[in-house]
Amino acid sequence: MRSMSRRESSRPVSEISAALEAILFSSNRPLKLRELQQATDSDRTAVEQALDELRGALEGRGVMVMRHHDEIHLATRPEFAGAVRRALRPEVSGKLSPAAYETLAIVAFQQPVPRSRIEEVRGVNCDSVLTNLELRDLIVEVGRGSGPGLPKLYGTTMRFLQVMGLESLDHLPKPRLNPDERDKSTSGRSLSKNA
Repeated sequence: MRSMSRRESSRPVSEISAALEAILFSSNRPLKLRELQQATDSDRTAVEQALDELRGALEGRGVMVMRHHDEIHLATRPEFAGAVRRALRPEVSGKLSPAAYETLAIVAFQQPVPRSRIEEVRGVNCDSVLTNLELRDLIVEVGRGSGPGLPKLYGTTMRFLQVMGLESLDHLPKPRLNPDERDKSTSGRSLSKNA
């Protein structure tokens, strides 16, 4: 049995990559890296290399490999979403409100984040907006905080990446500081250099 697993793990990366493409194409849900390792009988390094190869092979194509932490999914590129929507005519869900986009941005950039921090940034109660975003599967509870009452900590989901057209959270744009915050961060740096 050992010789078989050695033989399997020594398969060329391109063969593993092709297997991953077929698995991800056939799956109706994101798959964990561990599941892909088991399905291809490969170690983590081989699967990671094969995913990189697959990502490269799909450049300029209609689909892309999406990754959210340890979950991987094959999805339509955002620039082709309109054509897919017209062809498949999926159910139309309502658009997000400006408050929902604000809340989603706070969660995306500060995750894992408790409701109290979101409300502190927005300055208003966010219960209904958070519930709406959870129902749309854009955010999810990712853990519990250590403060009083062990508050829920929110994070984004694979669906968030799909809706926003991102391959991973690494592709989020860098936040821009407003002039007041930029001055504070610059003066803080110069003080720490002189100290």
